[in-house]
Amino acid sequence: MLRTFSAKDGWPGAGALADAVSFAIRWHGDQTRPAGEPYVEHLQEATAFLAFGAGVADVEVLRAAVLHDVVEDTPCTLAEIRAAFGDRVATLVDWVTKSDDRAAYLTRLRSAPSDAVLVKLADRASNVQRLDTHPRVPKQRSYYAETVRSIVPLAESHPWFREWYADWRREFAHLAS
Repeated sequence: MLRTFSAKDGWPGAGALADAVSFAIRWHGDQTRPAGEPYVEHLQEATAFLAFGAGVADVEVLRAAVLHDVVEDTPCTLAEIRAAFGDRVATLVDWVTKSDDRAAYLTRLRSAPSDAVLVKLADRASNVQRLDTHPRVPKQRSYYAETVRSIVPLAESHPWFREWYADWRREFAHLAS
């Protein structure tokens, strides 16, 4: 069975992440995900994938996971993240922030630093672990295909994520048709 993670898993070093969580909550406000859950749960879930799944303990990488969508989905800027959390966190967030050209963004990820790839793998794992709950079946299928084509290859150099995505592909193979 595919191991999933949720915001309720708790975090190692939660105190060190409290400032990033507060920052993300302030910016994301009352945003929700397609299935209606509070957006901040996705940020916490991505962080749980890194901490509990992949065993990442680097606080800056975990902060980047908490903040990974702030620039993409709110008026917050990278300069504001840099001022609050430093260059490394801002750089990691920049690597995983989608541009208007989705294909170019996915291609760019192939040259991302390993820590940025880890944040992206955790972000996408959170997004796809409940892909069946997305309200539009065509979106489920296209997102599955994009994940297999562009994200799964990034997991090859990260053993825990390689195994997780292999399990996920088997469980969600019905979306390949």
